[in-house]
Amino acid sequence: MKRSTKQTFNELALTYKHDINQASPFNSLYERPAMMEVLPESMVGIKVLDAGCSAGWYTEQLLNRGAEVTGVDVSPEMIAFAKESLGDQATFLTHDLQEPLPFEDNSFDCIVSSLTLHYLKNWGRTFQEFNRVLRQGGTLVFSVHHPFMDFTRMNAENYFEASLLTDTWEKPNITIDVSFYRRPMQDIVNETTKVFRMDSLIEPKPKEEMKKAHEKGYRYLMTNPHFLIIKASSMREHVSSDG
Repeated sequence: MKRSTKQTFNELALTYKHDINQASPFNSLYERPAMMEVLPESMVGIKVLDAGCSAGWYTEQLLNRGAEVTGVDVSPEMIAFAKESLGDQATFLTHDLQEPLPFEDNSFDCIVSSLTLHYLKNWGRTFQEFNRVLRQGGTLVFSVHHPFMDFTRMNAENYFEASLLTDTWEKPNITIDVSFYRRPMQDIVNETTKVFRMDSLIEPKPKEEMKKAHEKGYRYLMTNPHFLIIKASSMREHVSSDG
């Protein structure tokens, strides 16, 4: 039986806690700096929802830029480690993004969601909720698996068909199967623009420092895009969806 996302990341929580500041180059020299470059250097007074906060790396970076941060994650173990690390500097809640968000309309200026949405089968309700809790003109920044990466690495049979895939992660203290949903590029774009105005689509490149730290990984990422980043703006009107 396939583990739920909650079960999977409860089991991975200790690894995330230990690796939060010693992440692999694929995070520390690729996805993380690319995401942070999209966000303002100063976020003083900006209310941010960290949607899928895991052990709190992004929450801490956002706090360092002056933001007021609320982090949510489906895994109570991840939330426990985030609270342990950051205490009352931020607000943390265990919450499934497939369910209605426990926040009032217009609660946030920005939503950041790092490598989380590909664990959700349907984005329609989640994006409606993101739009509801964002103020008009608020910003959504999210990263997901690049469809090219999922399709070529996982030997999917039909690029245009959304499908559930399972990968095996080998971590220092655990080897675990992790399931996620692969979508073609057009689905990622179209699901976003049903609710938001898309401002930019970014296929990040690894930092030059990765050449020395992990040359093989650097060359791989320059020929096999791994992640995709989208920045979008809330149009604020409620948009109905059967997603």
